[in-house]
Amino acid sequence: MLGGQTDMTIGFGTLTALFPLVLLLFGLVFTVVVDSYLRRDHRKIMLIILALCATLIVQNLWENDLFVSRTGLLLKGFLSAFGFAVRPVILILFLQIVQPDGKKWPLWASAGVNAALYFSSPLTKWCFQIREFDFAFLRGPLWISSFILSAVLLALLLLRSLFLFRETKKLEQLIPVFVAVCIIAAVALDLCVGMEPQPVSFLTIAIVAGVVFYYIWLHFQFVHAREKDMEAAQRVKIMMTQIRPHFLFNALNTIRALYAKDPPLADSTLENFSSYLRQNLDILNDADLIPFSKELEHTRLYAEIETQRFPNVRVDYRIEDRDFTLPALTVQPLVENAIRHGVRGRKDALVTVTAVREADFHRITVEDNGVGFDPDGLKTSDRSHIGIENVRSRVELLCEGTVTLKSAPGNGTSVTLLIPDASNKQIKEGPKCM
Repeated sequence: MLGGQTDMTIGFGTLTALFPLVLLLFGLVFTVVVDSYLRRDHRKIMLIILALCATLIVQNLWENDLFVSRTGLLLKGFLSAFGFAVRPVILILFLQIVQPDGKKWPLWASAGVNAALYFSSPLTKWCFQIREFDFAFLRGPLWISSFILSAVLLALLLLRSLFLFRETKKLEQLIPVFVAVCIIAAVALDLCVGMEPQPVSFLTIAIVAGVVFYYIWLHFQFVHAREKDMEAAQRVKIMMTQIRPHFLFNALNTIRALYAKDPPLADSTLENFSSYLRQNLDILNDADLIPFSKELEHTRLYAEIETQRFPNVRVDYRIEDRDFTLPALTVQPLVENAIRHGVRGRKDALVTVTAVREADFHRITVEDNGVGFDPDGLKTSDRSHIGIENVRSRVELLCEGTVTLKSAPGNGTSVTLLIPDASNKQIKEGPKCM
């Protein structure tokens, strides 16, 4: 063995102190493996973190044994460097879980430089040296580099955690703060111990306990996110069940009204309606995203059926942008509202559907020259405008878009949808507007 022979022995008192740490690590390994809320990549990172924690415990025990026995000078230097190099890596791995996107190479480069400084110190004495006759740890001019890097990473992890999960309960937010305080307190205790024999350092104990507490906190966040996604999906399903009967009821009413006036035309319209159902059944059953071209076809067929009943209504299409996706039944309900509640009573009724590309957005506008209404009374009105609110909710939930409504009594209505372009904006996991 480097620098002499050594036998690493563990006394009963040390084993008693070590047992809770080992129990925590093995228990957390099992929990991480069976946790269904963890993504596969997060599970791998957590297992790596736990493996590094185990190596820290072994490193502490081995280094302390070398210190007591005064053997293995070079090995003790290597073990000391390993401890200083591993701690920042654990913090970076947690940052990888908290915020997977974004550049991490500056952090990894800093950890690499830190490791190089400490591993070269037995020769260069830049960060530390170990005195041969008593194995005392002597600080070098750069000994504090690992502490500074770890402090910066710990602060960055704390700030990002609190910012990214700021919507969680206030008491839950105290967990990462508590972990940071424990680590800082452990560093202070280790500095107070000085050269006294210490089988496992306070910092290693704080890191292991902190990993357990931080994982528990992350688990809370993953559970909250899953519940939020399930709630959003359920809301979409409820809204879709509201829209389908709404459209079918209006279409059948149109056909029924035509049979009273012009049976041949009613037959033709019924044939168109049947064709519509056959061609667009997949759209009606899709609560996620569809190509805009399909939504436009859906809208055209609906408008053709409605204009049979209201010949005074004309629907114009000014389509310059087609290559994107959006929630199903988004444009059609807006055209339906424009015809049903805006223009059908006017002599020269006009509904215009416009689609253009603007910077990082796809802009769809449905405007009419109808009677208009007061937008402030939208939420307190009856179900006549439920389509607008459903469109707004699904656009916001499914692709982080926006819906803007402009209207005034006697001046018509304009509804504008802004759909983010997925090639320039990273949308949350799940279906993406493109």
